[in-house]
Amino acid sequence: MDIFAGIATVATSPALLFWIVAAALIGMVVGAVPGLTAAAAIAMLLPVTYYMDPLSALAFLYVIGKSGRYGGSVAAILFNTPGTAASAATQLDGYPLSQRGMSGKAMKIATISSVIGDFIGDLLLIVFVGYIARIALTMGPPELFAVYFAAFVVIGSVIGKSVTRGLASAALGIVLATVGLDPITSQDRMTLGLFDLSGGVSLVPLMIGIFVLGEVFTQLESKPRKIEAFPEKHDAAAETRNHLSWREFRRCLPHIVRSSFIGAFIGMLPGLGSAIASFVAYGEGKRRASNPEEWGRGALEGVAAPEAANNAVSGPSMAPLLTLGIPGSTIGAILIGVFLIHGIQIGPTLFLTSRELVYSLFAAGLFGIASYGLIGYFGAARVGHLILKVPTRVLYPLIFLTAFVSAYSANGSLFDVAVMIAAGILGWLMRKFDFNPPALVISFVLAGGAEEALRQSLRLSDSGLMIFLERPIAAGFLLLGVLAMFFRARSLRRETTSSIQEAS
Repeated sequence: MDIFAGIATVATSPALLFWIVAAALIGMVVGAVPGLTAAAAIAMLLPVTYYMDPLSALAFLYVIGKSGRYGGSVAAILFNTPGTAASAATQLDGYPLSQRGMSGKAMKIATISSVIGDFIGDLLLIVFVGYIARIALTMGPPELFAVYFAAFVVIGSVIGKSVTRGLASAALGIVLATVGLDPITSQDRMTLGLFDLSGGVSLVPLMIGIFVLGEVFTQLESKPRKIEAFPEKHDAAAETRNHLSWREFRRCLPHIVRSSFIGAFIGMLPGLGSAIASFVAYGEGKRRASNPEEWGRGALEGVAAPEAANNAVSGPSMAPLLTLGIPGSTIGAILIGVFLIHGIQIGPTLFLTSRELVYSLFAAGLFGIASYGLIGYFGAARVGHLILKVPTRVLYPLIFLTAFVSAYSANGSLFDVAVMIAAGILGWLMRKFDFNPPALVISFVLAGGAEEALRQSLRLSDSGLMIFLERPIAAGFLLLGVLAMFFRARSLRRETTSSIQEAS
């Protein structure tokens, strides 16, 4: 099988193994810092990958994304401050365990659950991605545009608290993507007479601004919060208290397996992401638990379920990216940039032109899971306490400077720095007014492929837009997008009505 050849490629490359281990450590540290995300770290480190070979570059950023998802549990359990949105579910039972002097046990079950969930997700990706690619090869431009349309609607309407703001964020991403020369007529589009915009808005400074500067501005604006780890004694009693027994693990195992499949399924749907997977898995685990009254008060199962789902998203979210060119997450959107930088065209033909690269990347993901699992199991608490010693007055200025260097080094252009600053202000305003920065970035990445598919479809058709209704698969995806928006809007309306009734 191709995956075994990929494993052999990774195992016999010391330089690649070094980048994988480094990525596992970097991702875990960044994920554990409250307010930072793996997407922010990947955006800042993207220029570094210009000087790597394609496999090392992709593996480095891919493993940072995996490890960063897990790293959020460190802050959630030790500091009662989730490092990522997905870790908020872990916090519900993780910190109560820490208050009872069992943070070590909570970190162990979080690590094991993350590793198992991630492994199951990657295994499903490896087994089924080839079949998905074969199906994608049979799709023409009308079907591809319908898929893009459904992705735009799902990403805009499902992520976030407001369907209207989500769709507006996605629309803004599409507008920004149209800046530059028209791909067919070569006419200027919204360049404002600036030559630097004739090639379009650069992806790297845009992402650094939205994810890094926007988050830094948000953190600086918010009231500083003193973060402290719950004190824990290091004695014989503490060793016994933090020992994870086989009986306790066996009790968590059904929740881990079930949540892994929940996370894997949600991961395949563009835009939903780890946070939704974690809370769905937590709710389902509590519903099926024999001790639901203990959930929220320090149940080990309440840590295991969301952590397994959180990391199970990682692998399957690559399926729409690699087979259709549609990123399932913000990390996937950044990885598209890496593919393009190294001249690799993603989509169903990727499995014909770069099959060895794809399966070597999957193998690198498996090595990355083992790396962050070992580092986390034996060193997560040390990483957490080390983060506590770095004051925010040092941390955020350092991130700020790194963002400037990364934006400039992408093309050696000060104009890119200006784009990053503008994008940072935009990202800060979007967070402030509950708009959706991830929807903007994912839509920005998707817009080029969607425009190409739309124009090709109209050239193939004698009946204009009716071609999308004449093709059953295309019509099905269009209907899926409309239904997703309708049901999401109805769900939000019900939540609003119930909250008003409770308030009154």
